[in-house]
Amino acid sequence: MFFSDHRIDAVSNLGAFMRAVATDTAAPAGFEDLANSLREAAAKAQRHNGWFTEANVLHAIGAWGQALTRDNLLAWRDREGGAREVNRHRVGVVMAGNIPLVGLHDFLSVFLAGHFAVVKMSSDDDALLPVLATVLLRQDPLFEGDWVFVDQLNDMGAVIATGSDNTARYFEYYFGKYPNIIRKNRTSLAYLNGTESDQELQALGEDIFRYFGLGCRNVGHILAPADFDIQRVFANIVDWSDVVNNNKYGNNYDYYRALFLLNQEDFLENGFVIVRENEELHTPVGILHISRYESEAQAIDKIAAWGEKIQCVVGHGHIPFGKAQAPELWDYADGVNTLQFLANL
Repeated sequence: MFFSDHRIDAVSNLGAFMRAVATDTAAPAGFEDLANSLREAAAKAQRHNGWFTEANVLHAIGAWGQALTRDNLLAWRDREGGAREVNRHRVGVVMAGNIPLVGLHDFLSVFLAGHFAVVKMSSDDDALLPVLATVLLRQDPLFEGDWVFVDQLNDMGAVIATGSDNTARYFEYYFGKYPNIIRKNRTSLAYLNGTESDQELQALGEDIFRYFGLGCRNVGHILAPADFDIQRVFANIVDWSDVVNNNKYGNNYDYYRALFLLNQEDFLENGFVIVRENEELHTPVGILHISRYESEAQAIDKIAAWGEKIQCVVGHGHIPFGKAQAPELWDYADGVNTLQFLANL
């Protein structure tokens, strides 16, 4: 059944479990061993993938824990029309691995919609989700028939696949015959109007640097008034200077700094991020682009021109500063309603 009470209970209990692990408090009774397993999986993820630091993995676990409350899940169900019967399908899910647990929303959407998930995890993020699935399974052994983790997709009736613009072409070739959601590269921007407080610009640091900027909801581009002083941003993001001590991030930063110096390109830097005046929306790790506008109408036109390349916009009248990586459950990737897709299979 689509969004049954039983499944909502199981997912809200999963949320409580994740909150306990993230805050290092006592796990719900009967789940203590799985709490240890998730902590061990977090350590394994860090050893396997240098981007998945303990702080970022725990942040992801905690953010999901805060989202997966019973009230939020009921509100999500209400937005999607309430519980109802659905025809059960095998849904292939191809997950990305750019940030910790980036595929969890798709997994839970298939589970809550009452379908069977055939999951192809990313090799960059394959340690955490199986533990969380076991938390669901311990609540009801009958859930065992609701998902399977595979190395290669087969025998499914629909597909949800997330990847780059390049992999999307392969996805469309192989999965085009199925009902599908295929996601491509997106990134996010901050739209400033010059009235931002220091506190808001400090919060912008979270949007830029959380997960080292690797998420599609991370801000890599600032759209600002022609007279905006970028030094205001520099002054308010100093608390994130430790990102450069990560080997992967630091190597990326050093590489592009050397490249820009060699090519005699103009840029500003503060020791951990490089800022360039550039109209390109997408940026490499460690780089922040800024482009200017003369009027609000011109800014709106620029955002419209970028169109589907944008995942989300941070700023006054948009997502609050510091909240880009804390979407609501119904803030669907690429603006495509995953649950509506699943309900209509």
